[in-house]
Amino acid sequence: MMHSSSIQLFWVLFFFFFFNFTPRSFSVPFLPANNVTLFGDAYFRNNSISLTQELSCLYPPPPPASSSPSSFSGVGRAFYVDPIRFLDSSTNTTASFSCRFSFTIIPSPLCPFGEGFAFLITSNAGSFSVSDGYMGLPEGPELALNSQDSFVAVEFDTTFDPSLGDINGNHIGIDVNTVMSFASVDAVSGDIDLKSGRQMTAWIEYRDSEKMIRVWVGYSQDKPSSPLLVAQIDLSKQFKEFMHVGFSASSGRGSAIYIVDQLRFKVFGFLPSLTPMDTVEEGDCLMCSTSMESGPSNYHHVDRRVSELALGFGGLAAFTLSVFTIIVIVCCYCMLRRKRFEIRRCNEGQICRYQGNKVPKKLSLADIKSATKGFNHNRIIGEGASAVVYEGSLPSCGSVAVKRFSQISSNLRNPFATEFATMAGCLRHKNLIQLQGWCCEGNELVLVYEYMSNGSLDKILHRSFLTWERRLNIVLGVCSALVYLHEECERQIIHRDVKTCNIMIDAEFNAKLGDFGLAEVYEHSSGTREATLPAGTMGYLAPEYVYLGVPTVKTDVYSFGVVALEVASGRKPVDDGGTPVADLVWDLWVLNDPQAWKATP
Repeated sequence: MMHSSSIQLFWVLFFFFFFNFTPRSFSVPFLPANNVTLFGDAYFRNNSISLTQELSCLYPPPPPASSSPSSFSGVGRAFYVDPIRFLDSSTNTTASFSCRFSFTIIPSPLCPFGEGFAFLITSNAGSFSVSDGYMGLPEGPELALNSQDSFVAVEFDTTFDPSLGDINGNHIGIDVNTVMSFASVDAVSGDIDLKSGRQMTAWIEYRDSEKMIRVWVGYSQDKPSSPLLVAQIDLSKQFKEFMHVGFSASSGRGSAIYIVDQLRFKVFGFLPSLTPMDTVEEGDCLMCSTSMESGPSNYHHVDRRVSELALGFGGLAAFTLSVFTIIVIVCCYCMLRRKRFEIRRCNEGQICRYQGNKVPKKLSLADIKSATKGFNHNRIIGEGASAVVYEGSLPSCGSVAVKRFSQISSNLRNPFATEFATMAGCLRHKNLIQLQGWCCEGNELVLVYEYMSNGSLDKILHRSFLTWERRLNIVLGVCSALVYLHEECERQIIHRDVKTCNIMIDAEFNAKLGDFGLAEVYEHSSGTREATLPAGTMGYLAPEYVYLGVPTVKTDVYSFGVVALEVASGRKPVDDGGTPVADLVWDLWVLNDPQAWKATP
């Protein structure tokens, strides 16, 4: 181990010495300091940039005192001082670019993890100075500060927040003008743990000819053979003529130090090129462009010859200082590693961005396994496309229904995240099944609900003891739940999957609507809605929803009408011949013959 460390130290010092004494031909370096503008908690750390400071473990952290310049906000950013040209306005052609940088995420011992950091390209670096959103990116009302501003970010997210559509607490995503990623991937799929404390290298590449962005991440300086994330996007619709390049990070309710160094960034010409991007030599370029067309700057750059001469004279002193610095960093790193006994993919409290007591209790995986006897097959009471439901018992809750979700994939829509974000926070109604707790530990994603002793409606619908009075009470209960979702919630919720197997019946035969894995949430004031991929169960789907893909209150009401017909008639939503019960009832009503109804099978 010591021999390996000595070899690594030798090569680090060799390359440091080489780059400080070899003539260089870069055009726009990211360092030294006069080429970088820092915001918030960001500061220079040896030859790197630390985007955040180490914070105390107060939860939640106190707001920074405006009168105290030494207080830390937990948010930091660093931008190259000059805007870079990305768009040829005369031809509306966007340049391609490639980027490589190393980064290290160092957690604070005994503290929850920070939110993460992002590589950022934005039209207005100054507008970010007033943003304290997720990872330092604008969110919510901040987006309305200037509708002309735009940004594209590649996020390295170490927080699991279902309300933002996160797939887990260890993922990489691409954000466009919002902190909600339009494409993301579990970092574990590339054997990457962003929370490991190890130095990693990222490569980001955009090819305008393909309208494609690719992201690679690895622990070594060698680029992996396959990208970790690939997404189709046309950046010409997002970029202005000049954009700012930099990084943004936030600790949120936790604490972590985000260190970025060894940045290389290239913008390739606007005219079509026969030279593949992969074959372009990077040389010693820390940040450069083949055309290097920059916008106006308020900074005066030192002549390159003078700068290189100064580097030469300072090389020997820097060499000596680097030895001491590296020894200190190695010692600190070893101390941090000894204090980290467990790496979690989902940090405690990271989901708890909701306020007050609205967040259900987080349960340990050990408690969940104990409640279900190790997810015993004999305790299964229901199965669906994305989850299996077990009967269990917890000392704090009594009998519960444990919904165990399948492992998260790289799909943009995640049933666990959707259901948790919908249920946690505001859904308190007597005809909605109540969320008792949740667990996100290792590979397990679990939601714990109150237990319904009579199971789902579809399983008891044909039993003799389901009297007309009870049937009417069930229908009225489901109706009350939908009115609450559609009209009484702070935001309108479209369930999209109202059916008998998602309606649970308690011991008093009261109906409670559940399973919000397909739910859509809208503002009450929203006039237009984008079409989505139709989801739900055939027989319950409104015809206009199948054809147009736009979920509305009326599509939920149609599904409720099918449920009411099932409860009243005892028939399935679609019979063995493929005829929907709604069509059957309509035909019988047209005939206006009560005997015809009795004659139907």
